[in-house]
Amino acid sequence: MARLIVKRILSVIPTLFLVVTIAFFLMRAAPGGPFNLERPLDPQVMANLQRLYRLDEPLGRQYLSYLAGLAHGDLGPSFYWRDFSVADLLGKALPISAGLGAAALALALIVGVAAGAFAAVHHRGPADAAVTGAASVGVTLPNFVVAPLLQLVFGLWLKWLPVGGWGGAAHVLLPITTLALPQIAAVARLTRAAMIEELAAPAARTLRAYGLAAPVRLRHALRGAIVPVVSYAGPAAAALMTGSVIVENIFGVPGIGRYFIDGALNRDYPLVMGVVVLVAALVVVFNLLADLAYAFIDPRVRDD
Repeated sequence: MARLIVKRILSVIPTLFLVVTIAFFLMRAAPGGPFNLERPLDPQVMANLQRLYRLDEPLGRQYLSYLAGLAHGDLGPSFYWRDFSVADLLGKALPISAGLGAAALALALIVGVAAGAFAAVHHRGPADAAVTGAASVGVTLPNFVVAPLLQLVFGLWLKWLPVGGWGGAAHVLLPITTLALPQIAAVARLTRAAMIEELAAPAARTLRAYGLAAPVRLRHALRGAIVPVVSYAGPAAAALMTGSVIVENIFGVPGIGRYFIDGALNRDYPLVMGVVVLVAALVVVFNLLADLAYAFIDPRVRDD
């Protein structure tokens, strides 16, 4: 297990380096700049701003300076939110996005695994068809369609929940549901397919031959079927816990997604880079956790 952990950690460094490099140069290649306004600034003011934020230096030197700051945990100042550093902004937004994402992920795993297992047990029956059809719809519908529908039904028609804003517990229910629904569908499909395969495996037939009760057989089959779900949960957790750009903007949630949009529109290079680095780091971390969980569930991975 220790060898697996070390191997995965060593593979993180070149991955993050490549992501940071590509994002840095793509941002600089985009037209416009952080201080290009509708009314052009005075040339002397523009020159002072360029010098203050070191944008007058050659691109290669800017890149090396950013890498040096990143190595010390410094994400730089925000060009648009000039009273805040990028770390300050992300530190305020990350708990909000992570809280919504964690709740959505927990809901998706609980409901998705239960629905997928239920469909597999009733394979080729009406229950299986209902779960499969609902999962297909859930995977197909994008968030920007689901979110307005939920706002329309629960906010405007039934008037049970607020359609936007940020405050009490009522404000988080619709964003969490919107984030969870596609993940519930994906987890249900994965669980169903893996569960059907496990129930048809020789091990399951052997358990039936020994006369073990159905709940015992299902528990053994579910342990094998959960492996692809664990692999999927790694990147899904990173995507959910770093916020959804669409969902956070529709519901007015002050999370990472909104800062990413603001940074991109205003050419706030450090803010966009900070979000990219954070998301990449979380993807790597959650994939590592998924690999470790995979090795714990399936001992053959540890042996390899």
